[in-house]
This record gives sequence, C-alpha cells and structure tokens, in this order.
Amino acid sequence: MTRIIPIIALLWLLVSPLMAQSLIKQADHQFDQLAYTKAIELYEQALTKQTSMSEADRMDVKAKLGYSYQQTRDMPNAERVYHDLVSGKELPAEYTKCYLFYAQALASNGKYKEAQEAYDKYGNMQTGDKRAPSFSKLYRDVNALTKNAGSYKVEFLSMNTRRAEFSPVMYKEGLVFVSAGTGGNGIKRVFKWNNTPFLDLYYLPDTKTLRGSKASSLGGSKVSAKRVRTQLIRPLGSDDFTAPTANDTKTVGFYGGNNISLGYEDQPISESDRFSRTLNTKYHEGPATFTKDGSRVIFTRNNFNEGQYRKSSDGVNKLKLYTATQTSGIWSKAEELPFNSDEYSTGHPALSKDDQLLYFSSDRPGGMGGTDIYVSKWMNGKWSEPVNLGKEVNTKGNELFPFVDEKGNIYFSSDGRPGLGDLDIFYAQLTPDGQQGLLSRNLGEPLNSPKDDFGIVTDGNRMAGYFSSNRKNGGADDDVYRFTRDGALYPCRELTVSVTDADSKQPLANTSVAMDNAVNDKQKQLKTDSEGLVRICLDVDSDFKFLASHEGYVESKVGFSTKDLSDDQPSRLEIPLSKPKEVAEATAMTTLRGRVTTQTDKMPIAGVKVVLVNECDGNSQETTTGPDGSYEFAVKPGCNYSLEAMKDNMGTTGSHITKEGTGSTDLTMFKKGDVIKIDNIYYNLNKANIRPDAAAELDKVVELMKKYPTMTIEMRSHTDSRATAKYNNTLSTNRAKSAVAYLKSKGIPAKRMVAKGYGESELLNKCKDGVNCIEEEHQQNRRTEIKILKLD
Repeated sequence: MTRIIPIIALLWLLVSPLMAQSLIKQADHQFDQLAYTKAIELYEQALTKQTSMSEADRMDVKAKLGYSYQQTRDMPNAERVYHDLVSGKELPAEYTKCYLFYAQALASNGKYKEAQEAYDKYGNMQTGDKRAPSFSKLYRDVNALTKNAGSYKVEFLSMNTRRAEFSPVMYKEGLVFVSAGTGGNGIKRVFKWNNTPFLDLYYLPDTKTLRGSKASSLGGSKVSAKRVRTQLIRPLGSDDFTAPTANDTKTVGFYGGNNISLGYEDQPISESDRFSRTLNTKYHEGPATFTKDGSRVIFTRNNFNEGQYRKSSDGVNKLKLYTATQTSGIWSKAEELPFNSDEYSTGHPALSKDDQLLYFSSDRPGGMGGTDIYVSKWMNGKWSEPVNLGKEVNTKGNELFPFVDEKGNIYFSSDGRPGLGDLDIFYAQLTPDGQQGLLSRNLGEPLNSPKDDFGIVTDGNRMAGYFSSNRKNGGADDDVYRFTRDGALYPCRELTVSVTDADSKQPLANTSVAMDNAVNDKQKQLKTDSEGLVRICLDVDSDFKFLASHEGYVESKVGFSTKDLSDDQPSRLEIPLSKPKEVAEATAMTTLRGRVTTQTDKMPIAGVKVVLVNECDGNSQETTTGPDGSYEFAVKPGCNYSLEAMKDNMGTTGSHITKEGTGSTDLTMFKKGDVIKIDNIYYNLNKANIRPDAAAELDKVVELMKKYPTMTIEMRSHTDSRATAKYNNTLSTNRAKSAVAYLKSKGIPAKRMVAKGYGESELLNKCKDGVNCIEEEHQQNRRTEIKILKLD
C-alpha cells in the first residue's frame, strides 16, 4: 500500500498538465468561436486546476479570460483578471492592449483615478493609439460630464423585462425596439457569444401605456426583479429552433481576428399583426429605422436571407442591412442593401428626416478604427456608395447606433472618445449636405453612465426621448429608459478671455478682469493667469461686460452675449490693453504729431489734408502732410480730439484721442481695391446670425458707409480649415449675407453692398487641412473684412 500512493501521486503529476492543456485547448476553441461564456468557464478551470502552468501560458490565459469577461460586459471580473495580469510586472509588447482593456474596465466600474493611471501606462507603452491622453485628462476630473445632470429626468420603464430591451425607434404612435425573447413553441434559442437568446424586433403600439419609475444616476442601482412587461408588445413572428452560431455583437474582437461588434442588433417591434414573419427570423434582427410615412423599414440582421446562411472567409457570420416595404398592411420579403458584404458587418441604420440619407455603422475596410459611422445618399432610385463621416465623429475605437434629429444633429455611441465608461452617447452637428460631422460632444450624466449607453432617439431640442443602457444590472441586461429635459439644454458657455498688450501682443498676466452680468446685476472679480487668460463658464441667455485693468495701461471694457445660444462650444474674447500716451501736465500748449500711410503697404502719403477737432470747444485745425506723410498740431492738454484725413478717391476710418492720451495719431487711408479687416466679429459655432456683440462692430461700418455715401463694398467672410471646404464656403457666404442684411436694416442701400464667402480659401497662416493648430491660430483665419469696390 505504501508503494501505491507514490505511484498515484506520480501519475497525477503526469496527467494534470495534460488535463490543463486540454482545458486550455477547449477554451481557446470556444474563444475563437466567440463563445465567450463557455470560454470563461474553461479558462477559470484551467487556472484553478493547474498550478504548474508555464508563466507564458498563464499570461495568455488571463489575457483571454479578461477579454472574455469584457465581451460579456462582466466588468468587475474583467477588472479582477486584468489587475492580476498587469500587477507587479511589465507585460511583453504583444500584451500592451491589456492596459487599455484594464483602463476601460476600471472606468466601467467607476474607478476613474485608477483608470487614468492605466491609460497613462497604455499611452507610454505605444504611440499608435492617441486616445490615452484625452481619456487620462478627463479622468483627472469628470465634473465636466456631470455639470448639467440636473437638467434631465430619467425613468426606468415598465416595458423592461429580465431580458435585453434596447434601441427604441419611434413608429406610428408607439415604439419599435430590440428584445431577446424566447423562440416559438417555448424553445429557447441561445446566442453563443454570451448564452443569451437571439434578438428580434418588437412593437409597443402606444407609448401612453408606458409607466416609469425614477432611475438612479451614474451606474444605476441593482434591482432584484424588473417590472412586468407592458401589455400589447408583439413580436414580429415566431422563430424556430436553430443551433447556436457565432455572430458579431456589441464590441470589437481583439484576439481571434477582426470580429467587429455593431452593438446589440435591435429587434423593432411589429405593428400589431400587420408586421410579417418575413422580418424576424431564427437569427438576430437588430436596430431598425422607418421612413417618415412608415411604409419602408431598414433593419439589421445576420447574414441570413431566403434560407441561406453565409459566413466570411474567416468563418464569421457578419451583420447586414435589409429593407422591406409594407403594402396593404403586409411586409414584403426582406432585400439586402447594395453595400453589404459577406466579409464585414453593416448595421444600425438611421434615416434622415427627409429619408434621403441613410446612416449606419460598419467595420468595412478603410475606416478609422473598429466600427465607423457612414452615410449613403438615395440617388436615382438607389443608395450611393457610403461615405465615412470623418474624424470629428469616428475614432480608433467603435462608433455605433447613429440617430439623426430634424435639426441635423447626429447622435451616436462611442468607446473611442473620453466618456464615463463603456459606450457613451455623443452628438455632433452635421454639415448641410449631411455627409460630414463636426465637433463631437459627450451628452454627460445622467444620459451617460459608467456602463453602456446607446440607441438614443430624441427631438431637435432634446426635450424628451428614449435611450438604452445596462446601468442597472450590467452585462447584456439592457433596458429602455425615457428622459425629459426640465433645465437648460447647455449648462453654460465656456469662455476664454485673453488680455494682451495692444502693441507687443504679449499676454498680460495678473490682470484684473471685472465681469458684470446684466441679468442679476452681479459682478465677479477675476485675474488672468501666466498666459494672460481667464477661463469662465457663463450663464445662457445673458449679456455680459468685461472690464480689464492693469497697472500702466488704460482699462478697456468689452461686451459679450450668450443669447441665442445654439451650441455649447467654447468661445474666445480678445481684450488688448494700450499704454497711455504721454500728455504734458502743464496747461501750456503741446504738440500732437502723427503720420498718414496707405492701408495695404503702410507707405507714407503726401498732400493729405488732416483735420483736428477739439471736442472741448468744437474748434478745428487743418494741416497738410509732408513728403514723409507726417503732420503736427499745437493742442491744449485735457481735451478729447478727433482726427480725419482727406484726399481725393481715398477714405479713412479716422481716429479719436482722449484727454488721457489714448488713441492713435497715426492714420491709414484706403482706396478702391483695398481690404479692411473688421475686428471682433464673432458668430456662434456653425451659425450665421448676428450676435449683439458683433452688431456693435458692424455699427462702425454703418458710420463709415454714411461718411462716404458713394462708396460701395464687398462684405467678405472667412472660416478656418476645419470641416469640409464645401461646407465652409456655404457657412461663410451665409455669414457675409447676414452682415449685409444687418447693414441694410440700418439704412444702407443694398445696391452699395455685395456679400461673398471665401470659406477656407484665403488662410492667413499654415493651418490648412491636416495641420495641427492651436485655437488662437484658427481664430486668425475666422475673420470678416470689407473690400472697397468704389470710392469717388
């Protein structure tokens, strides 16, 4: 007997590594098949049962186990496994992305400080993925995404069950959404990825039947049971049993190839019994969109049609877009859209309000990362070749679930932009042609949380709507939420006030800036930083005045308005300060000297008549400039003076000299063909309406036009290089027309003015497409000018 025990122990030592290798091999097979739930079970067994596993094998198993947990949205376990993997050692280069996945898991669990450190580590280990710095910056202070949380009320809806419900879309008087119900005949069909049922489209005919309960904010709260489903929700059709199969889901694969997820494939609900069985099949049916008359549907489905099940060359059944039409209450057979492919996924459709543009997600070749958002245009009875929405929307990560409102704002979810965790909902304004997105913004709390938030539908003012989230229970337990907005659409306007020396253009640090708010009559005292800047968030729908004062300079007051706010984009206000001119303290006469030059090349002008008016007593003096353009007057200190220059076929804006000595004695004169820049003309982002602060500057042009009644001008507007050239041309033309319309409203005849937009065609610096520039450099190119067309 004593000899048998050592023999048994020896056999166990020999057999145990073989068992572990068998478990790992089985787990890898399930992993490669995207069956992550089964892979998790096998990997955990291998780690538990085999203590003598090599360090290389253990590292590989942990990396795949962490990723499997992440794909099934079990972020606490994903964090646990990744923490064990990265702690106390430097991972080989091929495991660099594990730091990214660890950071994502930490953020999903609300651990932002730890996530920031993990993003820093990931950023230091590679240079190809530029996301790390922006995520790290946000996670140092996430308050930027919570400051407007009080404006929204979010409700958990009675339609939700213990299964997934998500991606609602308005249809008739109700909602079509995706749900993981059971198949026909009581047979449960299981999706291999995470052992959840396949998805179908469902229809809730009347949203008035929905009951809501208050939802918690960030992260939500655990609940023991979900509400009973609202009645009258009907599936598209019954489904037959089918064997499990590997399909794309919500996230992008890292190991095992390019198994891109398009998010949950939604199951739009059928309209009562009028939805046909032809839409729901035994595989996934996902997010849908309808034409405005409800006669056509476009929806996501696995690559399965007319009984044919197809895979890509790497063995994955991809997602495709299908369309069907309704005639006499019956849906036709589904047809594929022309840009589908067996080799990549296409899904998550969203039609523009005029039905002419179709937005969708795809991992098609040539994109910017995982899944990108594309747009196709309905032309000559067919959908055009898709166009990528560009870098202002798409990232190296995944962009999914697009939706477009009636004002041309696109909403989408992304894990490639800084957010509260997992998928966050973002929005961006589209260019007029709808084929490019502009600067994307995070919707913030409470519409976003550390978990997955996606599938939003709302109106142009974001007054109410629905969205999907797994914030209550995590994992694949997605629910539909309703939201209403009670407060401001945007929390405030971020404004940067820049104070500089008017002559040297150098920033003035430690400058006092007093801010007056006309609405509540409150004054706030601010100080510029070492770069001469003050950053402040202003209330909406308000007028402000800023008084900048610095020792040795003449104080300056500038107005700014947040009225008619149409976005929450940052603005910048420039306040140059001038040093006072030396004025003799004695009451005796002193000499005022100046020079007259041309507008364009600053060459001296001889023979110009210069008129000086003393505003104390109204007396005037005249003189003529010499060959070097110079002139001088004997003046009495302590009075304000105005200066004018006169010469045939030339004009000037003149100048004003205060009793303190501020103001320029040098005059410039313009002639036909000269271009004059108008300072401080600001517009709200992507808008052309004249703001109050811009109107004050245009009033100076009104005075100039009245001063020279025969002068005609071209009002010229320029943009920076951001957005497309076509869009910038349109925007600048509209701005120029708005400026001309304003001058006309002040009594200037329309025949004396021409409006023209130059877009980005006449940049003043290097900041063309593809060149990284700071905001101040872009600001130089956003300008308004007048060109003198006639001056008699």
